[in-house]
Amino acid sequence: MKLQTVPAGRGAHWVRQGFQVFFKQPMAFAALFAAFMFAVFVFALLPIIGTLLVLALLPLVSLGFMIASRMALDGRFATPRVFIEPLRAPRPQVVAMLQLGLAYAVATFFIMFLSDRIDGGAFEALMDALPAAQKSPQLLADKLAEPGLWIGLLLRLGLAGALSVPFWHAPALVHWDSHGCAKALFSSTVACWRNRYAFAVYSLVWFALVLAVGVGGSLVFGLLGQAQLFALAAVPMSLLLTTVFYASLYFTFIDCFSADAPTPP
Repeated sequence: MKLQTVPAGRGAHWVRQGFQVFFKQPMAFAALFAAFMFAVFVFALLPIIGTLLVLALLPLVSLGFMIASRMALDGRFATPRVFIEPLRAPRPQVVAMLQLGLAYAVATFFIMFLSDRIDGGAFEALMDALPAAQKSPQLLADKLAEPGLWIGLLLRLGLAGALSVPFWHAPALVHWDSHGCAKALFSSTVACWRNRYAFAVYSLVWFALVLAVGVGGSLVFGLLGQAQLFALAAVPMSLLLTTVFYASLYFTFIDCFSADAPTPP
């Protein structure tokens, strides 16, 4: 694979391509996301090790959606088998994929541990208080006023964003170009840095979409006098945007990397 540099505006195009490929096979992509969520639910039943397994599967899940987008573009119907396909590759690729999953899980656990130490558990306490927010809003207000909460939140977001850079293209490079774990992480980091302006636009467009759905939906339901129904409508909308986001990952990869031209005879 040969590294490419694209203009900043390409980031918005990636989002548009994600929606286009999703609506080619909406039921297929919805089934993929449902299968992923079912696996998360099952693993969540396992204490500690379940969380580790879910985190370790995320690189494989992102690759599965890339494979699904490629199949949809070719006119083939994507099934949950896309999550199994990378594990049927030659042994070195399977080993590299497992190494990526383990490295991602360990790094994420470190981020969570470090953030909890810095905010003193304020973020975790806020998450525990959310289910009872309607019955006791003062409790939620007290948790939001905890010292260190926002520092811990910013640290989580910043470190999670930094962690996504080396892992962004790494699964695809392992699967389609037989990279080893370390080489894939390095190549992904270089590709994201060289195309940082396109990824900045890509991130801003997604942020704007999420903000528009949240604010717009809240405003519409408020004008209709059904503000309490917005929480119900927000769930399918957030699932839709998340699925489209995963569907768009393939386009970020094929624009940042291209197959080497064949050697002339």
